[in-house]
Amino acid sequence: MRGKRILMIPGPIEFTDEVLGEMGKATLSHVDQRFIEEFGQALEKMRKVWLAPGAQPFIVAGSGTLAMELAIANLVEPGDKALVVNAGFFSDRMADVLKTHGAEVDIAPSALGEVPGVDAVRTMLKADKYKLMCITQVDTSTGIRSQVKELAAVARSEGVLSVVDGVCAVAGEELRQDEWSVDVALTASQKAVGVPPGLALLVAGPRALGAFNARKTPVRSYYCDWGKWLPVMEAYEARKPAYFGTPAVNLVRALNVSLGQILEEGMELRFKRHELGARAMRAGLKAMGMGFVPAREDLCASTLTAPWYPEGIDASVLSRIAAEGVVLAGGLHPEIKARYFRIGHMGANGATEILATLGAIERGFAASGYRFGAGEAVAAAQAVLVKG
Repeated sequence: MRGKRILMIPGPIEFTDEVLGEMGKATLSHVDQRFIEEFGQALEKMRKVWLAPGAQPFIVAGSGTLAMELAIANLVEPGDKALVVNAGFFSDRMADVLKTHGAEVDIAPSALGEVPGVDAVRTMLKADKYKLMCITQVDTSTGIRSQVKELAAVARSEGVLSVVDGVCAVAGEELRQDEWSVDVALTASQKAVGVPPGLALLVAGPRALGAFNARKTPVRSYYCDWGKWLPVMEAYEARKPAYFGTPAVNLVRALNVSLGQILEEGMELRFKRHELGARAMRAGLKAMGMGFVPAREDLCASTLTAPWYPEGIDASVLSRIAAEGVVLAGGLHPEIKARYFRIGHMGANGATEILATLGAIERGFAASGYRFGAGEAVAAAQAVLVKG
């Protein structure tokens, strides 16, 4: 369609017509029984998407950064020790949030393009008394995927709470919160969950709730206090009205629709679709001679790809790709910002959008003077998609 551009950035993403339809409806009162029903349904569906049947979901108006603070503000007390498993820019942000709430923070270091090894993290946890460990499942700045299953198991074995920043992962990357013993998993609405920006989403397991209830000091945030929000979530799930702050009514209604679509697809098929799409995207870019910020294939995310610009190409190519109908994102990590770009492929974006994106990349790179075999990127991706 002339003038229509596909949004292939790491969020916000393309949304389904049904989700967008909810945004255009007349806004209901937050105590309207119809809205109470939809809010309650959304909470119940979150448990199924997070694969956390015994956990407590929270839906709060705000961004992914707020979701991070919703976790940290309620679990950390001044002087508590926290370990951050470094994967990039947003791991650094989590460290800042922890420090803001009085935590003493250590970083499990890694070279750019790598993640800390599980054994190295285990050694650090054994060497000190940590209350919690924070893991960025997919760092939006680098496209690096951390080993959440293995790291959460280590945390559990050492009696340490695990907090997973799944902003660029939940509903796209495999995450089994209950089975993997993840204590808190958080995200934002505008990524793989498939809802316009504006909702902070968090699911807290029993150990996290127990740690919150055992606090010795007040939560150092009024808006983020689980003590304020938990009665609201419990009331809506019981199909009763409650109030602390006015919910984002249309966004919650859209969330209920999107979560339903995710569950209709099925979590196993959804995980596989994202993994396949990511492999196809990387195959196409490799065919054009590009490498990636993650140092190894097993570190590459299923929701996001971060290719290096090849020699002679810089960020000016992004405007040429946009002119071909696809919007991509520039680099974000401050150390390498000008050397790479980012492609989001999550949520409703699937094989059709991946092939269209690679076609636009080919045309944009050709217009920038880059030499390659025309059509090779699309063909390489198609071969992966057909093989499955």
